[in-house]
Amino acid sequence: MSSRPALVAIDLGAESCRVSLLQWQGDSPAIRMVHRFANGPITEGQSVRWDLDRICRELDHGLRQCAELASEGIASIGVTGWAVDYVRLDPQGQPFAQPYCYRDARTQDAMAEVHARIGAERLYSIAGVQIQPINTVYQLYADKLSGIPSSMPWVNLPEYILHWLGAPRVGEYTNASHTALVDTTTEQWSSEVFAALGLDRAAAPEIVSPGTVLGPVKNHLRALPAFAQTQLIAPACHDTASAIAAIATQDNTWAYISSGTWSLVGTLLPSSHKTPDACHLGFTNLGAATGDILFHRGIPGMWLLRQCMNVWEETTPCSVESMIEEAQKLPQPGYALHLDDESFLLPGHMPERINAQLRARGIAPLPPGCDAAPRYANLIFHSLADRYAALLRSLHTMTGKSLDCICVVGGGSRNEFLNALTSQAARVPVQRCSAESSTLGNFAVQWARLEHASQPIDAALLTPYARQLTAVVPQ
Repeated sequence: MSSRPALVAIDLGAESCRVSLLQWQGDSPAIRMVHRFANGPITEGQSVRWDLDRICRELDHGLRQCAELASEGIASIGVTGWAVDYVRLDPQGQPFAQPYCYRDARTQDAMAEVHARIGAERLYSIAGVQIQPINTVYQLYADKLSGIPSSMPWVNLPEYILHWLGAPRVGEYTNASHTALVDTTTEQWSSEVFAALGLDRAAAPEIVSPGTVLGPVKNHLRALPAFAQTQLIAPACHDTASAIAAIATQDNTWAYISSGTWSLVGTLLPSSHKTPDACHLGFTNLGAATGDILFHRGIPGMWLLRQCMNVWEETTPCSVESMIEEAQKLPQPGYALHLDDESFLLPGHMPERINAQLRARGIAPLPPGCDAAPRYANLIFHSLADRYAALLRSLHTMTGKSLDCICVVGGGSRNEFLNALTSQAARVPVQRCSAESSTLGNFAVQWARLEHASQPIDAALLTPYARQLTAVVPQ
């Protein structure tokens, strides 16, 4: 290994989290996953939350492993993760409580009250974000309704991990843009939205750009020699923005599908697209690592199958791989699920919810139990592929872009059956990208920033770095 200092990427996922290490073999980067651990929401009373204490313990373990492996030292750490959720901080700067999970039902009432104060269409015209109960704006208003002071500081989860490591409290733009509190025109917090809802703008973190250097590690890990000179960098903290940053092309005729717990179907645009049609169809405008706009529609993804598996595994072990293999042997169902069904958003008995929808539509339900698992998987995969194709057609109609290729990133990219169904339904070739694209994009932004201290991160700067990062060696 080279004496050149290593880099560390933390990628927080709703189902699993990863700590990866980039070291140098001469001038060539080599990436390996050092620590991976399962994640998922926990129940506290009637609340659905994240076990932040456990997440930090596991990250501490992974970072210590990196320190042992990187005797050459570690130049920087970047953190990516899912959007919308956040940590409230007490006067000592510590978490006020375990953070709520976006799947908690508390925002249902908050949505109606928010829209009574600022209409959904007006909110969309400012923030350009798909109207969903998971959005940070509704969560913060739910906090207010429950008596939590609006003046209590908050920070989104990936940026909280940077804060835990010693960084100031910031909101990296790609992640902040997902809150529905940012004006896409100014790229700053919207005074109008905060004022309309009676939320304290001073409680929000300062917005920073992708690639911002936030200072050195300052927590207990600084005592380890490998972290003595380590800088904390906000990459594109939103995991989807990092994943798209790893697509190493400056061609502009491709669409993307970020396939994981959620499926996000979209394309890159030079500026936000906040038309009434985009609002009606539920498309969102988010910051990209390169300063562009990620214009996409989110729908439930592999979450549906994962929730089904949670039920089946109570009695019978089953695996995604076996279900994919068996599903490929089955005929096309002849109908598709309505994936925007709100009952699909919350944790619970997903096979029953699927069958409830089928009955309501006059379709015979599927048999219960793990024996029928391939039939559920087949229905879910065909439904996703059909929905992807419909959304891609909407993208073309709204933007006028020719979409000649679909780049699939995220864990779901491994599902070659779904990729084939998608290509067939959309009549566009599918390019499978890395399942660890968020980690690769995280490293690409860090590397670009370390070599170009003051240059803005854009596609021209980032693409050559992303092109050299192609794989993560599994743990």
